[in-house]
Amino acid sequence: MSLAAGSKLGPYEILAPLGAGGMGEVYRARDTRLHRTVAIKLVRHELARRSDFRERFQREARAISALNHPHICSLYDIGEQDGLDYLVMEYVEGESLAEMLKRDRLPLDQALRLAIAVRRFDPTNSPSICEPWALVQKWQSPSAFGVPFTWLLRCSAF
Repeated sequence: MSLAAGSKLGPYEILAPLGAGGMGEVYRARDTRLHRTVAIKLVRHELARRSDFRERFQREARAISALNHPHICSLYDIGEQDGLDYLVMEYVEGESLAEMLKRDRLPLDQALRLAIAVRRFDPTNSPSICEPWALVQKWQSPSAFGVPFTWLLRCSAF
């Protein structure tokens, strides 16, 4: 289900679509209470209807909200409206690593910088980031990483 600009999910106003993946769709939105830009991950309707998925979704959201790491996007809120489950996360201005790699060949210094940063997300190298919460993801997916203009790689896939 696609949301149009101007649609509301609780106190969040949808501004524009950002992308879609296996779990659902991602939108840039405005938090009307705190006056900040956020990213909203809207869960696919067929997944949200499954009680086992909803329980896992809520359990993982609680675990993710406990994480505080400079390379992991903060989870601000979860919600449900009209049968639509969603996560509200920190919005990272920039492009995904996947977009960056499609655009052009990276100069060697940038490629090495990104390779080192991505390697830090390998759960076998950084168990302190994700293993205690059993949140091991496909960290290797370039679409899981945002590369903001500051070059501080940020993971947003949960």
